[in-house]
Amino acid sequence: MEWRIFLFILSGTAGVHSQVHLQQSGPELVKPGPSVKMSCKASGYTFTDYVVSWMQQRTGQVLEWIGEIYPGSGSAYYNEKFKGKAILTADKSSSTAYMEFSSLTSEDSAVFFCARRGDGSLGFAHWGQGTLVSVAA
Repeated sequence: MEWRIFLFILSGTAGVHSQVHLQQSGPELVKPGPSVKMSCKASGYTFTDYVVSWMQQRTGQVLEWIGEIYPGSGSAYYNEKFKGKAILTADKSSSTAYMEFSSLTSEDSAVFFCARRGDGSLGFAHWGQGTLVSVAA
């Protein structure tokens, strides 16, 4: 009997977490210049209750934290390296977070990820699938 209760609790927990989904916009092929804007549409949870973070993964490089936004207040916090380069916004009505990346050069070609922490967790439990941005003349 005990193992049945355990399995029920485990499956119930998994069900709750599997409902969280972060859907990112598609790949972008852009020329060097002004900016590119990508999106991260959240579903399966209350958008305004969780911070949305953004990361950059350049080929052969470590994953870098760009910044995070609190959709409830619109407050954004940035890695010093990306201040003035990235602008994070959120639209509560559509449960969508946005990142605009500006002054593009070939060095900005990367996969960009949005992510959300788990309940009571410091780690990122939920990730978008990534948006590939290729900057080429």
